[in-house]
Amino acid sequence: MSDFSSVTACGECCLKCPKHADGRCLGCIETDGRVPEWAESGQCKIHACTRAHQVPFCGLCEEFPCEELPSLASWNPDIIPMMKALRDKYYASN
Repeated sequence: MSDFSSVTACGECCLKCPKHADGRCLGCIETDGRVPEWAESGQCKIHACTRAHQVPFCGLCEEFPCEELPSLASWNPDIIPMMKALRDKYYASN
């Protein structure tokens, strides 16, 4: 991967998501972290955190890996190693 503009704060790529492809979801980047799945809680906490730290995704944060990340990304038990790999790809491409 050399284009990281479509990588979300949690390291996903909306372009591969069927909800994004058919227009049911505009995507985290496009909606500033306010997607239908987060409608009741407002903005995605991971998205808000990366914006506060001025990084495009968690793996690039100087505080990575933080204690909060595993609980914030409870759907992805491999979030830390995935972010490390994504970070390494990012730095290798830049």
